[in-house]
Amino acid sequence: MEKTAFITGAAGNLGLAMVKKFLAGGYKVVGTKLDHERVASFENHENFDCLDIDLSQEDAVNEAISFCENRGDSIGAAVLTVGGFAMGDLEHTGKAELDRMIGLNFYIAYYSAKAVFKHMKAHGKGGHIFLIGARPALSPASGTPMVAYTLSKSLIPNLAEILNAEGKAHGITTSVIVPSIIDTPQNRAAMPDADFEKWVTPDAIAEVAFFTASDEGNILREPILKVYGDS
Repeated sequence: MEKTAFITGAAGNLGLAMVKKFLAGGYKVVGTKLDHERVASFENHENFDCLDIDLSQEDAVNEAISFCENRGDSIGAAVLTVGGFAMGDLEHTGKAELDRMIGLNFYIAYYSAKAVFKHMKAHGKGGHIFLIGARPALSPASGTPMVAYTLSKSLIPNLAEILNAEGKAHGITTSVIVPSIIDTPQNRAAMPDADFEKWVTPDAIAEVAFFTASDEGNILREPILKVYGDS
């Protein structure tokens, strides 16, 4: 039976890199995107399906997993890339800012991880779930210019610990990929004077996820995967 990877945010820079890597590695891939987004480079790939899903709605996430189950797919790897970023110090961070960042960075990750975990547990074949963390969340004092973002991302390692505590008996492992600055066109435009060579590329992060999800990478049990490049 072919392995299936479930990748959220398939139209984003990191999501596209994950789709490319897992397809090249022999997986069937089911991705998610918002209905206005495009993944033109993979739209006609025979092993790729992409669903228009609002991941902020838990029922919609469950429907995406049901799509996989209804055609007999068993998800072996899930890479949950969807999130958001915003600047804002303590003075300029209120309920609206907190709600937005927690919604994008925690609720969406939680709904997706919960649904995938339930699927993997029911199928009894184990699997690997990848969440996307943030460097400031591991060192909150560095997150003073981005309070809501830092706080929302700080919940992700705790979610991974909870999933790993229950998943150990079922062969389900959850890892948190923590990148430094990702080399994307948007980040280059925002920081034109930076040394781009020190940044980590989406393709390099995808390589880490693919290896960790493989049989060879299955020996890794560290829940935090720091992918910092030279920065």
